[in-house]
Amino acid sequence: MEKTFSCPGSDAALRVFGVTNRNISAISSGLGVKISCRGHDAHISGDEKRVLKAYDLFVQLLESIENGHNIGETDVETALRSIRKNGHSRMSSLMQDVIIRTYRGVAISPKTSGQQKYINAIRGNTLVFGVGPAGTGKTYLAMAMALNWYNEKKVNRIILTRPAVEAGERLGFLPGDLEQKVNPYLRPLYDALNEIFEPARVRGMIGDGSIEVAPLAFMRGRTLKDAFVILDEAQNTSREQMKMFLTRIGDGSHCVVTGDITQIDLPDHRSSGLIEAVGLLNGIDDIAVQHFAEDDVMRHPLVRRIIRAYEENEENF
Repeated sequence: MEKTFSCPGSDAALRVFGVTNRNISAISSGLGVKISCRGHDAHISGDEKRVLKAYDLFVQLLESIENGHNIGETDVETALRSIRKNGHSRMSSLMQDVIIRTYRGVAISPKTSGQQKYINAIRGNTLVFGVGPAGTGKTYLAMAMALNWYNEKKVNRIILTRPAVEAGERLGFLPGDLEQKVNPYLRPLYDALNEIFEPARVRGMIGDGSIEVAPLAFMRGRTLKDAFVILDEAQNTSREQMKMFLTRIGDGSHCVVTGDITQIDLPDHRSSGLIEAVGLLNGIDDIAVQHFAEDDVMRHPLVRRIIRAYEENEENF
């Protein structure tokens, strides 16, 4: 079977087909079809079902781009994994759920079914645990939701926290003042903020207290009201720290706790407060737990291949 997909212009063609036609190459090899590109057109040939899946994927890529999304190799690879597993991709329908647009106009949306369930859980519950491997968007999507709710005046402030230097937060041996000591551990949170909101606006919100980025130890003794609170890297909290944090939730607040239980750095084989909390609280009304799987990982295809190579090498030891 042969079928031709046409883009509406050269700019759309570049974004759909990818730089040096990388998206075309990925779709061709991923679905086992032959694709030749001429101008704005992609000519697809091969088995009928495979050709139709490739054509549908091109349509979804174009729809997502027209909705304000930046489409890259990672998105194409995620869609191909979904097609191989489920027989189809829901890319364009998932991306219609725009959480917020960055200051550059780029739409932020869930890109996998697991991410969609996570977003819906945040919308419907006061406390949500997002548990899974790195690269699944646990913290980034929670950050997007927090900034969206701040824009819509659903919360008055955003509080971002994570344990610094393992669970004990032993900062004294590091050089510099307190801000210099903790900033390296909070840097990923600042990076996500500055990607979504203009950096000058972020600085202003931090200055007036609308955004607070602080190590977990600073939460002790506080009641957090009318706030969207994110606890990141929660696998490195102790039982006592997790209990302390969860009991800070006040009226009008929403809380998201994220972590990867395969990356626990607690000293002396101490048990993780995240694992205990998920076990104790799962099933309680107004609390949700979203477990992310490998299918939710949004990594560059090259990174996935590097990780696979290391895993295979470790198996040989």
